[in-house]
Amino acid sequence: MTSRSPKYLSLISPLRAAFTTRVVHGLALLGLCAAYLQGGIDKVMDFNGAIAEVSHFGLAPAMPIAAATICLELGASLLILSGFYRWAGALALAGFTVFATLLANRFWDMPPAGRLMAANGFFEHLGLVGGFLLVAWHDLRER
Repeated sequence: MTSRSPKYLSLISPLRAAFTTRVVHGLALLGLCAAYLQGGIDKVMDFNGAIAEVSHFGLAPAMPIAAATICLELGASLLILSGFYRWAGALALAGFTVFATLLANRFWDMPPAGRLMAANGFFEHLGLVGGFLLVAWHDLRER
């Protein structure tokens, strides 16, 4: 006998049915990849800006790194959205996000005035990493 009442179950069943559809799953994956799709498309549309961004963070050679970043952001997102090697795309974006956030959101090195926003960005990106790890975990577990 469970502690769940039939009334509780009658409320949960429609929610379960609504939120376990393929459409919701696809929208969740699209939402998780949205920043990487937008970033990759923006970098393609303004490749010189992408090179400048890479240079700003002291990475060299800037042009190949910018091109690789575009390929990673768009390619890994497409793997996730298509389901083809979804786990690999998710792990690639998780690793990329850890690297990028350690590079761009070094809140511990900032003066107090800018520290809060950078710390928020840092931990928001760790949340994305957690989401990508869950995607990889679910995909590998289903195989």
